[in-house]
Amino acid sequence: MERQGSEAGKIAAFALMALVWGLTWLPMKIASEAVPPIFLAAIRFMLAGFCYFAFILAKGLPLGMTQPGRVIVASLLITTGCYSFLFWGVARAPTGLSSIVNLSLMPILLIVVAAFYGQERITLRRVMAIGLGILGLVMLFSGRAGTTGSDAILGLGAVAVATLSYAWGSVVSRPLMREMHPISLAFWETAIGALGLVPASLMMEGYDPARFVGLADPRALVGLGILVIGGSLGGFSIYLWLVRDWGAFRAGLYSFVSPVVAVTVGIAFANEAFGWPEALGMGVMLAATALALTEDRLPSRRAG
Repeated sequence: MERQGSEAGKIAAFALMALVWGLTWLPMKIASEAVPPIFLAAIRFMLAGFCYFAFILAKGLPLGMTQPGRVIVASLLITTGCYSFLFWGVARAPTGLSSIVNLSLMPILLIVVAAFYGQERITLRRVMAIGLGILGLVMLFSGRAGTTGSDAILGLGAVAVATLSYAWGSVVSRPLMREMHPISLAFWETAIGALGLVPASLMMEGYDPARFVGLADPRALVGLGILVIGGSLGGFSIYLWLVRDWGAFRAGLYSFVSPVVAVTVGIAFANEAFGWPEALGMGVMLAATALALTEDRLPSRRAG
C-alpha cells in the first residue's frame, strides 16, 4: 500500500509538472507585452538564481563548481542562448505552436548533438525520428505561411534555434552531473546564464529605465511568478525528483502532455488559430518524439 501510494504521488507530481510547463507558454507571451522578451528572460533567471542560492544555503548543499569552463559554456547555451531566442520567438509566434516545436524537437536534437559528441549513436530508428521531426516542422511552417506574416514564422524559427541551443548545452553539461549536485549545477547555469542575458538584452533591445517600471505591470508580475515559481522552481524540482526515481525516459514523457496543454490554453484564451496543417504537423512531430524516446526502452522490455 505504501509503495502504491508513493507511486500515485509521483504520478500526481508528473501531472502537475506537465500541466505547469504547459501553462508557462501563454504567461511568457503576455508578460512580453509589458516588457521586452529578452529583458524578461534576464529578470526571470536572476530571480530563479536567487531562489536556488537561498535553497542551497538553507539545505547546506555543496556550492563548489567543477570544470568552470564547461559550466560557463553550458550556461551560455542552456540559459543565455536558449531563452534569448525562446522568449524572442514566443513574443512573435503562437504559444501552442511554439511549445510543439520546442518539445517535439528536443529529444531529436539531443540525439543529433549527443552523437556528434560521441555520447549517443545514430540508428535507423533515430534517423527516422530526425526525418519525421524535420517533416513535421516544415508542415507547421507551411501551414503558417499562408495565414500569418513573416514575423510569426521567424518566431517559430527562433524557437527551433533555442531548442538546438538547449540540447547542445544539455550534452555539454552531462559530464557535470556526475561531479556536481544537480541543484548546485542548476544554480550556476541559471545565474551565469542570467548574466549573459543582460548584454543580449542590451544589444537586441537597447536600454530604457522605464522597463523596470514595467515589471510592476500585472502582466509581468503574474508572468514572472508563474515562470519562476512554477516553471523554474516547482517544475524543475519535480523533474529532478522523477528523473532520480523513474529515469529520464518516463520523466521525459511530459513532452507528450505539455504541448497539448499549451495548445489548448492558446486556443481558449488567446484565440490562436489551429487548423489541419498544424494538427498534422503536430502529429508528425509527436510521432518523431515517440520514436526518439522509446528506443532505449525496447531492450529492457525484451529482457523482462
